[in-house]
Amino acid sequence: MLDALSNVIKIPELRQRIIFTLIMFAVFRMGTHIPVPGVDPTAIERLFQNGSLFGLLDLFSGGAFSKFSIFAMSITPYINAAIIMQLLTVVLPTLEQWSKEGAEGHKKTTKVTRQLTVVLAFFQALGMSIGLKAAILNPSPVNILIIAITLTAGTTLLMWIGEQITAQGVGNGISLIIFAGIVAALPKNIGIIYQYLQAGTINYFSVVFFAIIAVSMIVFVIFVEAGYRRVPITYAKRVVGSRAYGGHTSHIPLKVNQAGVIPIIFASSVLMFPLTIAQFIDNTTIKTLATYLQWGTPLQTAIYVVLIIFFTYFYTAVTVKIPDMAENLKKYGGFVPGIRPGQPTADYIDHVLTRLTLAGSIFLSFIAVLPTLIAGATNIQGVYFGGTALLIVVSVALHTMKQIEAMVVMRHYEGFMK
Repeated sequence: MLDALSNVIKIPELRQRIIFTLIMFAVFRMGTHIPVPGVDPTAIERLFQNGSLFGLLDLFSGGAFSKFSIFAMSITPYINAAIIMQLLTVVLPTLEQWSKEGAEGHKKTTKVTRQLTVVLAFFQALGMSIGLKAAILNPSPVNILIIAITLTAGTTLLMWIGEQITAQGVGNGISLIIFAGIVAALPKNIGIIYQYLQAGTINYFSVVFFAIIAVSMIVFVIFVEAGYRRVPITYAKRVVGSRAYGGHTSHIPLKVNQAGVIPIIFASSVLMFPLTIAQFIDNTTIKTLATYLQWGTPLQTAIYVVLIIFFTYFYTAVTVKIPDMAENLKKYGGFVPGIRPGQPTADYIDHVLTRLTLAGSIFLSFIAVLPTLIAGATNIQGVYFGGTALLIVVSVALHTMKQIEAMVVMRHYEGFMK
């Protein structure tokens, strides 16, 4: 392993990219400690102590939300904008045309995504400022507007940092920012477990049991994330002039978890809406509904699982264009052995993907309810492990390692992934 790491350090370009990425991480971490002007930090802390509604948002922001710093909204508006653009690509012909124009179309889509990010960030910041008015020292309209602009600027800066990491660092910058925020909470979680031990709330057996579950789930997530269903493809041999093309076999790799972490984000957003409204509106009906939808209750868990399964199928159907896939295979002389080209091939791929999506949705549902199961089994409360965070950390780590591996192998060094 040490020899493999030395191979990474030997490559000047890769070494510079890693150093640049670490510098951007340092900027991100410093920004999480810069408070928004005009906000009472003690009032924000009391709000987080009273409930765990914002715990997930605080986890993704690396603790910036609980401190109400300039990075309090993290990169969430950019993720929402990217998801909206991806869904609109299926609906709007202009965006669909851009997706087929290669690098030039990607540049146009990225520009619109940035603009949509700023708009979403401003409205989210404005709503957050109004909702947390009790924590603002002087909640005048001007001060609320200043706070909203500050939060929007922080999200825009994070978006720029993420794009710079993608261009000049290693891995996907936006994903790495979320990764850094989640990993930054690790020392705090270890401290919470240590405090529980000191207070006698839990014993060492619970800690060991928690560690075994954590390691087992990381291995399980890696196993599923790396899982593919290979649909065999055979290309007919063609002779064009004096050259022969085709005549070889390949495969279409269909991931088990084709939708990634998006279904969990969609489902949690839908379930968090009534809870968020109940925090700021004094209405008996809404508060009663919010009581039944508290995280960890049987009703909330059941609805959560159903929504995840639904959004997994929905997002997979939107993003995976099976008719285009079958048409491209037919155009280039490819076919699934035993299946006719064209519509029969599309039906076959759809049948395989439907069964695969069921397995992926069950996997996502299990990962999503994992924090509740672990808390009940180990009696360790307040330590968020599993769900979206675990999935993001593992998938981002795998993607980044594969990119570094490709850079190392490309320069004829032995890589570090076996």
